[in-house]
Amino acid sequence: MPASLPWLDRFAIGTTLLLPLFFMHGRGVAEVLIALIDLAFLARCALIGDWSWLRSTWVRVAALWWAWLILCSLPGIGLGGTKSLVQAIVVVRFLLFVAALETAILATAQARRWLQVSLTASALYIAAQTLIQFTFGTNLGGYPRHGDGELTGPFEHPRAAAPPSRLLFPTLLPPLTRLLAGTTARKAAAAALAILGVGTVVLIGQRMPLLLTFLGLVVTGLMLPRLRVVVASAILAGAILLAASAALSPPTFYRLVTKFSAQMGNFPDSDYGLIAARAVIIANDHPIFGQGFDGFRNACPDPRYHHGWSLAAAHPDGGGALICNIHPHNHYLEAVTNAGYPGLILFSGLILAWLRALVRNLGPTPDPLRVGLFVAALIQEWPIASASGFTAVEIAGFFFLLLGYGLALARTAPISPSASTPST
Repeated sequence: MPASLPWLDRFAIGTTLLLPLFFMHGRGVAEVLIALIDLAFLARCALIGDWSWLRSTWVRVAALWWAWLILCSLPGIGLGGTKSLVQAIVVVRFLLFVAALETAILATAQARRWLQVSLTASALYIAAQTLIQFTFGTNLGGYPRHGDGELTGPFEHPRAAAPPSRLLFPTLLPPLTRLLAGTTARKAAAAALAILGVGTVVLIGQRMPLLLTFLGLVVTGLMLPRLRVVVASAILAGAILLAASAALSPPTFYRLVTKFSAQMGNFPDSDYGLIAARAVIIANDHPIFGQGFDGFRNACPDPRYHHGWSLAAAHPDGGGALICNIHPHNHYLEAVTNAGYPGLILFSGLILAWLRALVRNLGPTPDPLRVGLFVAALIQEWPIASASGFTAVEIAGFFFLLLGYGLALARTAPISPSASTPST
């Protein structure tokens, strides 16, 4: 970063380092901090006259998707009126945040080291609170397990699994790689560390984050051959712990095995299946423009969409108004209900552009940190996953922070003639 703007650069870096704390405990503050970072970034671009980041492939795709979302949210086109339009417009805050991280805030190795420390501290904090709650019955805030048996870690409500399932890879893979290069004792420590990380996600008892963690481990093993043995050990240990939870932690076993098996055995008539059916029906009824930002939330109560996958199903009315939610629990269904099939295509293109940029110049012996950041983004946007809202800052905040971190590393990576993916 240029020496001519040290005050602005220090403000942006310092504010960014605070974000993980407020993603966990103060999402309103996190929203304000992201807005301040965006304003600082735009001011920096204006002061030094550098707008070259606008030429990035992903920025151009993001701009198209954002513009289409705004169009679909205009009163008279979308369903939510002025509120929906304003929400569509301010989606840009996350796009600017990622661009700021990639091109300015994390441009130096020192800033990236500080962020790595902040992310690692966040992962350790969630894991420690989870294990305390598992051992003693409550976390340090006095909160017990949630009503269905999930461990809540440092939170009151069950959202402890999603952040560590993403943080696990960029915070764990670098030390694992260093430990595996050492003595037998260090290699054993690497295996224990990996098993502890995966075991914590198992104990929390949330199904989708656990499945995505296992997916991430498989992708890690494919991309980092030198970690395959320890990754396989972690997967095996996680499976054994899951089986043993029937005796060690019956609520965990109920959530992850009994209840999940019942839901998957009758998915079309489960709550998630009915929500997915509702989203598809809304999208097919408004294939070009969707229903604007928050389209699912606004259209879901309409009786015209109250039917399930089949009229012969257990819920021919598709669950009626009772299954309505603020989002359809899937980012791609959210995209299509918000902005129709053109919006879905543009959103999918943006995700692919991000993933492609993350593996730019990765080379035949990838940096474990870069692999971890790629895996975190991949599992966040896995197309068949149940998910929170795309812009729900308590979960999405970590995603955009990790994404910007990964893009910054990709931008500064040396160009390798054997890299598998060309520059974007």
